[in-house]
Amino acid sequence: MNQHSFPKHNAPATEKKAFSDTRHGIVRHDEYHWLRAANWQDVLRDPSLLDAQIRLHLEAENTYQSALMADTQELQKQLFSEMKGRIKEDDSSVPVKDGAYAYGISYVTGGQHPQYFRTPRDGGEKTILIDGDKEAASLAYFSLGGLDYSPDHKALAWSADTKGSEFYDIKIRDLSTLEDSADLLTSTAGGTVWDAASQGVFYVQMDDNHRPAKLFYHRTGTKQDQDALIYEEKDAGFFMNVSGSSLNDFVFINIQDHETSEVWLIPANNPQAKPQLVAARETGIEYSLTEGGDVFYILTNIDGAKDFKIMSAPVSAPQKQNWTEVVAEKSGTIILDVGAYKNHLVWLERNNGLPRIVIRERSSGTEHAIAFDEEAYSLGLHGSAEYDTDVIRFSYSSMTTPSQLFDYNMVTRERVLLKTQEVPSGHVIENYVTRRLLAPAADGELVPVSILAHKDTPLDGSAPCLLYGYGAYGSSIPASFSTTRLSLVDRGFIYAIAHIRGGKDKGFAWYENGKREHKVNTFTDFIAAAKHLVAENFTRHDRIIAHGGSAGGMLMGAITNMAPEAFGGIIADVPFVDVLNTMLDDSLPLTPPEWPEWGNPIASETDYRTIASYSPYDNVSAQNYPPILATAGLTDPRVTYWEAAKWVAKLRDQSTSGNPVLFKINMEAGHGGVSGRFSQLEEVAYNYAFALKVADRL
Repeated sequence: MNQHSFPKHNAPATEKKAFSDTRHGIVRHDEYHWLRAANWQDVLRDPSLLDAQIRLHLEAENTYQSALMADTQELQKQLFSEMKGRIKEDDSSVPVKDGAYAYGISYVTGGQHPQYFRTPRDGGEKTILIDGDKEAASLAYFSLGGLDYSPDHKALAWSADTKGSEFYDIKIRDLSTLEDSADLLTSTAGGTVWDAASQGVFYVQMDDNHRPAKLFYHRTGTKQDQDALIYEEKDAGFFMNVSGSSLNDFVFINIQDHETSEVWLIPANNPQAKPQLVAARETGIEYSLTEGGDVFYILTNIDGAKDFKIMSAPVSAPQKQNWTEVVAEKSGTIILDVGAYKNHLVWLERNNGLPRIVIRERSSGTEHAIAFDEEAYSLGLHGSAEYDTDVIRFSYSSMTTPSQLFDYNMVTRERVLLKTQEVPSGHVIENYVTRRLLAPAADGELVPVSILAHKDTPLDGSAPCLLYGYGAYGSSIPASFSTTRLSLVDRGFIYAIAHIRGGKDKGFAWYENGKREHKVNTFTDFIAAAKHLVAENFTRHDRIIAHGGSAGGMLMGAITNMAPEAFGGIIADVPFVDVLNTMLDDSLPLTPPEWPEWGNPIASETDYRTIASYSPYDNVSAQNYPPILATAGLTDPRVTYWEAAKWVAKLRDQSTSGNPVLFKINMEAGHGGVSGRFSQLEEVAYNYAFALKVADRL
């Protein structure tokens, strides 16, 4: 459909080269395999090393998509201007108090990157600690990573990625002079944790395959090659990160894949002490620690608690045999996050897609909750940087209500509104409506769908709809406020979020029933959401533009193969579409840690056949595909650029509809797209222009 709204240009011809792979006696042919750069590890660090033939092909793709979208240039500028106009350019966060200071983030008018600042605790002159715009000057890409001030507030460890490849360099800044020392830690994951004496930092170094393999301790003022190796994770199937406790007593080494976790402890006052194991990794058992004075609180799914429970253990003996239940599991209500303070225990939970914050007085066990009345909304638990406090911070928004930030007194139960998100160009809440639908899936499950529309948009089936979904790793998509999507809604679009299986919107079982052998439920849930929107007369199938990114891009590829007639267009950002080939390539950064999510097709023929049955690239066939837009980043270590490149080539070869397939690749960015808040809006404007073009709303 709508093929005539795109000008006629010849798509790049993608050369086919013979290549085959045999696993479990099954032969697969992959004529576009050559688009995978043999030196991809080198390209992540230096994009200029990309093979010349591949570069020419990718540049040809950019030329093609630019030609097909040329008539939207003015629309893109208009969309960008609208979205920029909804941003308070000189915005500033409400500073978080910690000791003698309060720390926050601000922007300047016209600035792309944040400033990190502090003031005296109760207000006063602002000191800019890091100026993102200054640091980004002359760089094609710049993204701030971790920012961690020392316990004595005299130094700041900060990191930045300058390629989009998520290799971060860490520097140490003296906060009395605001100058960086000679310390330079390269090829890191970006995060740091200071020791208790403020003499050095812990950090994780990435290996050549972009995996977090080694934890080091760096004493400030020394060279990186002198850093002490504290822990090495030798199983490529596990991620590793380092975090600290709110009392600066402990450093946590957190090791996990998508279903199993392990934590080691280091006393923060003895940074080179031998790490202490809390509970050895056990397949399917997850846990994390929060310090609560003389106890640790443990969020875990042990003993079959699929929706998690909270336990405690003495700090002096935190091993599993000493865990005692504090908050029991409630089936269908998943506990997502825990915070501990001197007098209170706080947790964020979700039931049937809606969150609430629960507060328990530690001495009495008395509980109360914070919740809201809208049909669909989002809560964020920000807690406090300090342990001895009765005041925590949380945020609230809905699809119609801009974000509000509150301080909440856990004793008096008083809420103080600190800030409401400003929309400089104006936002009248009453002009918009939000709804929550339940779409029946084929197996009888009900899939929540959050809806945003302008009050004047006719709900008679004539409205176009952008339907967004993700559905993987247990990640839930909140029904939160977004200024960008208003540009579609104000043009008569319905914006919908399908809370499909693969996320934890309805508890852990909702996630379990959307992974591995149940993965197809993710795709059929999304199709069911589309069908329900049509059945309820919100829109028509040829007016639905589906949108998803990363694992949500896999969703886009799968639903396009399974039900191309159900969608008028597809937007797939950095799409994970070459699933089988990627899961068969254990040299790629995320492959071994991803096996628990998707299955291991190297070791298991069953897993191989399951993934092969839905892998979008492997299931492209001769059928009428709708117009499709795919995006990618050359230095993306998470979903490599060649996944989208191969998928697009195969779609063009197979599609019988004549509809265009566009591929937009950023040659100077990675998984998150371009850096800079305004440059990112330009990418959103491009996607929305495509959606409007497909819906004949130019």
